[in-house]
Amino acid sequence: MRASSDGTILSFARRNVFRLLAVVVAILAGAGFFWWRARQRRPRYVTATVTRGNIQRSVSMTGALNPLVTVQVGSYVSGTIKSLGCDYNTEVVVGTVCATIDPVPFQLIVDQDQAEVGVGEAQLKKDKAALVYAKIAWERDSKLLTEGSVSQDTVDNDKSTMDQTTATIGLDEATIVNKVATLKAAKVNLAYTNIVSPVVGTVITRAIDVGQTVAASLASPTLFLIGKDLTKMQVDTNVSEADVGSVHVGQDAFFTVQASPGRTFRGKVTMIRHGPITVQNVVTYDVVVAVDNPDRALFPGMTADTHIVSDEHDDVLRVPLPAVRFNPEGIARSRGDGTRKEQGGAPAQSESGPETRAGAGGRRSTGAGGGTGPEGAGEGHGRPENRAAGAGTGRPGGRERWGESRPASASVHKSRVWVLNGDGTLRAVEVTTGLDDGALIEVSGEDLKPGDKVVVNQTNTSDQGRGGAGSGPNPAFRPGQGAGPGGPRL
Repeated sequence: MRASSDGTILSFARRNVFRLLAVVVAILAGAGFFWWRARQRRPRYVTATVTRGNIQRSVSMTGALNPLVTVQVGSYVSGTIKSLGCDYNTEVVVGTVCATIDPVPFQLIVDQDQAEVGVGEAQLKKDKAALVYAKIAWERDSKLLTEGSVSQDTVDNDKSTMDQTTATIGLDEATIVNKVATLKAAKVNLAYTNIVSPVVGTVITRAIDVGQTVAASLASPTLFLIGKDLTKMQVDTNVSEADVGSVHVGQDAFFTVQASPGRTFRGKVTMIRHGPITVQNVVTYDVVVAVDNPDRALFPGMTADTHIVSDEHDDVLRVPLPAVRFNPEGIARSRGDGTRKEQGGAPAQSESGPETRAGAGGRRSTGAGGGTGPEGAGEGHGRPENRAAGAGTGRPGGRERWGESRPASASVHKSRVWVLNGDGTLRAVEVTTGLDDGALIEVSGEDLKPGDKVVVNQTNTSDQGRGGAGSGPNPAFRPGQGAGPGGPRL
């Protein structure tokens, strides 16, 4: 009887142990599941390093390379090309014969005019001899008239003959002068059969060949294009009317050409031509950038991707532009009334630091519109300076109202960046922003130093692939932008 009771108790105890173990396992599984879910929902941050260096703002445009002086060599006379003395890339000096037009027709004209001059000189000698005889006859008949041997009519006739001969001599002299001038013109045309270089330079193009007929009419045909001193060249760029106000003579410029993709050429702005160039209602202005070309790596006509440095700050703290626009999820931008709006909640008192002003027009914001809050990113539109000033304006997309003025230079205003601490927590740092180059922006703050990790984007593992807020990388940030400015440097 006692053995049966002990077996029943042992069986009951075993069943309770199994049940207790099952409950413990279920509790642990539930706790592990909730822990796993919480870990999956933990936000992950994309960071960039705060660096120190230079910030440049530049005006970008395309242009064409040209020699400083380009001479079009043409022909003053018509004829057939007999010989060529220059070809492409020929180095020439002043007086180098580049081509010769057949001189035979022009030499014949010179010979004819020379003969005409000889005829005029012979006629002059003949008339001078006649004048000598007429003068002797007049003097003799004048003496005979006093003796009564000749009549007065004879003396008057001698006087008329002498005067006519004198006038004929004057006519002969004028005719000789005319013939000499005609001869000189013929010799000039003969000299023009030699097409010579008027400058020291290099032949860029040749438009003729031996045997080709040159017809010089009202417009002189261009036979050669000679660039003067190709070691000094210029870039003729077309700057839009919106950007020409920030371009000044003496500013540094740099450009690249497709022929030398790994090389950056430097120059200076030497002229801003005020004559507008209008194409399809788009107004641009020619800005000339002078550049040295000692190794002649630059050829006339090359397309130059040019950047004119309009502003530059040296040795400043720099962060990527998305860093000053980022705002963690659940913390919206500060409003003008000192409140912030939680995602899906009612307005609450702001806990994210003092509100600030965003530059022009007295627009109030924190300057940290990261785009993860319900109101979207506070980005400006257009050029980088507009995007920087529009960050976190408190309006969707950072749009400006009509009539609000903005300074032409980089706006300086308060903003905020979020620094990722070593323990994974975020720390808000108030900074003053300055110049930006479209990828990096100048910042200054007491609690920010080179090497700090600033957050540029936030991702949640559970939201990946769903297209939710904060999922995926920030399209405005590309990896590697935190290492330095996005564009080439002088």
